[in-house]
Amino acid sequence: MTNADIAYNFEFLSALMELNDEDSFKIKAYLKAARLIKKLPVELQHIKREEIFQLPGVGKAIGNKILEQLATGTMEKLDEHVSNAPQGILEMMSVKGLGTQKIKLIWKELGITAINDLLEACNSNRLSPLKGFGQKTQQNIKVALEFYLQSRDAFLLATVLDFVIAFDNTLRSTFSPDNFLLTGEILQQSDIIHTVQWVTDAGDDVLEKIAGLYHLNPSHKDGKKIYTAQNGIRMEFLQYPAEVLIAKQFELSCTPHFFKTFTEKYKTGNVSSREQIFLQHNLQPIPPFLTNNIKWIDAAAQQAIPEVITTHDIKGIIHCHSNWSDGADRVEDIAAELIRNGLEYLVLTDHSKSAFYAEGLSEQKVLAQQQQIDELNKKLYPFRIFKGIECDILNDGSLDYGNEILKTFEVVIASVHSNLRMQPDAATQRIIKAVENPYTSILGHLTGRLLLLRNGYPVDHKKIIDACAANHVVIELNANPRRLDIDWRYMEYALQKEVLISINPDAHFIKGLYDIRFGVLAAQKAGLTKAQNLSSYSTAQLQSFIDRQSEKRI
Repeated sequence: MTNADIAYNFEFLSALMELNDEDSFKIKAYLKAARLIKKLPVELQHIKREEIFQLPGVGKAIGNKILEQLATGTMEKLDEHVSNAPQGILEMMSVKGLGTQKIKLIWKELGITAINDLLEACNSNRLSPLKGFGQKTQQNIKVALEFYLQSRDAFLLATVLDFVIAFDNTLRSTFSPDNFLLTGEILQQSDIIHTVQWVTDAGDDVLEKIAGLYHLNPSHKDGKKIYTAQNGIRMEFLQYPAEVLIAKQFELSCTPHFFKTFTEKYKTGNVSSREQIFLQHNLQPIPPFLTNNIKWIDAAAQQAIPEVITTHDIKGIIHCHSNWSDGADRVEDIAAELIRNGLEYLVLTDHSKSAFYAEGLSEQKVLAQQQQIDELNKKLYPFRIFKGIECDILNDGSLDYGNEILKTFEVVIASVHSNLRMQPDAATQRIIKAVENPYTSILGHLTGRLLLLRNGYPVDHKKIIDACAANHVVIELNANPRRLDIDWRYMEYALQKEVLISINPDAHFIKGLYDIRFGVLAAQKAGLTKAQNLSSYSTAQLQSFIDRQSEKRI
């Protein structure tokens, strides 16, 4: 088990104990242990048994529970609480914004133990009379529940991708000469996956054999061969004759509008490869991830599809948190990981002082961190650490440091982290004011969305992009798989306005640095090139960008 898994288990246990009004001292101890484990610089599985008990805040009881999880992958006390809680209550705990205290009141006061019943209670105004609720809270819960119900059978691309690639390789290597071709959302690189689809010429007997071998649960509907894997991923096998498989794979990997427009001009026919669909018409091949916008059809006819960005084009990491704020790792350890991977630089951007929940940096800590960066840069040359900050955008659009501190940073990422329910006009103007601040270099995670957890705050994307263009501010494509924000669908307008994008991992752990992969997959869908991406700049190019930004402040 990873540190993240173990920390989550302690947090989950504390929440379940709080639901049942158990010992508050133990609840706080488990939460403290979870916070500690999240910030450890090494995995617990690599720490000697006796040293685990010497960690601050880890006594005999918690230490033994850590060892139990490392040995068995489970925690008996947590399993006991889970088995005693109604299934619907456990599901409510997955709904963003529905905290433990509210769930406890809903359960104890109204006897509601199912998601659908809770939604009905919102619709019939049964929640607002409860102490601490009211109409506004009831409406917020209703919105959160509806969002959850719409997305609960879906997965992040990052959650399923490696599993699907491995399963696809198994299908093609084990069940030849039958053909299995991935299509649909996976081939499109969709950020959210509802169903993994294959087209195949395999017969029912082969599909039944696959289901038996890999413990797939059949749920056939309307004649479709649908199976659910043990991890909950829904898989669909669409059967066609071998000669039409490529054409069907192409059709199912396009949006309906794209496919209709393409086939009105060009016929697919029975082809032996996807590339042949295009080459037979003297078209530049259109990658599956671009079959979402009909503009690429004309571009293919003109041989004008650009060479899109890849992970190899990323030269450095921008937007990373260390243990100076809420990150888990030391600056020197993050830098060492990047050097091992051949990257040129790190733009360190811990949280600013208003982010008290994330141990944001006071003015004194900013100066101390910058002194450490100077010392590390002498040791690590030619690798470079740039002095940055993720600065909170306050309610009125101002940044939460004065100019005397802001001018000490080389890169300022301005981000909203609080009050996410402003009216659209107010939310838009709040961000525009931050963009107009001459110290803002990059606009971070534009809408604050968390995929499958919450919608982003409502803003006018075009107005904000226009403001970024006018003020020479870069827009972040936050590569955290839960964010992928700015949405690739709005990037076309940003690129038209010649606004730079920056694919950034927003990493809080060393492992999170590798989320760059998912940001690149999203950027490819917008046709982003390396020249249009700030984190593809070399160290010298980034320094030139910083120098140009400083001219705004004169």
